[in-house]
Amino acid sequence: MASSTESEKPGPDRRGLDRRGLAIAGAVLLACGGLVGYGALNTEDRPAPRAVPTAEVTYEVTGTGTVEISYAGGAGDGTAAVEKAVTLPWKKTVRVPVGSSPSVGIILDGKGGEAGCTLAIRGKHVQRATASGTYGRATCSGPQLTASKS
Repeated sequence: MASSTESEKPGPDRRGLDRRGLAIAGAVLLACGGLVGYGALNTEDRPAPRAVPTAEVTYEVTGTGTVEISYAGGAGDGTAAVEKAVTLPWKKTVRVPVGSSPSVGIILDGKGGEAGCTLAIRGKHVQRATASGTYGRATCSGPQLTASKS
C-alpha cells in the first residue's frame, strides 16, 4: 500500500511539462512584443503627411479700450485662438487652411469703448464691423477659402 504523501507529489515528468509550457509561452510573448515594437518604431514605409494649402488672412482690431479677441488660424491649422485683455490697436496675419472660413470676434471689457474689426484675405478687404459700449461685440467673417487662382 502506498503512503498518502507519495500520491500527492507530482511526478518529475509533470514538473518538467509545466516548466516547458511556461518557457514556450514566454518565448511566444517575447516574439510578439518584438514584432509590435518593430512595427511601432519602423517609419520607413509611412508616407509623409500632405501639406494642406492655406491662404493668408489678416485680422485687425482698432479703437480704444481693452478687448478679448478670438480668431481662426491661431496655430496655422485653422483652429481658434483667443487673446484676452488686449490693448488696442492689434493686428495679426495668419495662414488659414483652404476650405475654412476665417473669422475674428471681439468683445469689449466692462469699461466699454469702441472697437472695429476688419478682415482681409490675400490682401483684399472682406468685411468690417464695429462694437461699442460695455461688453460690446462684433464679428468679421469671410467666405470659405478656396485655392488661389493665380
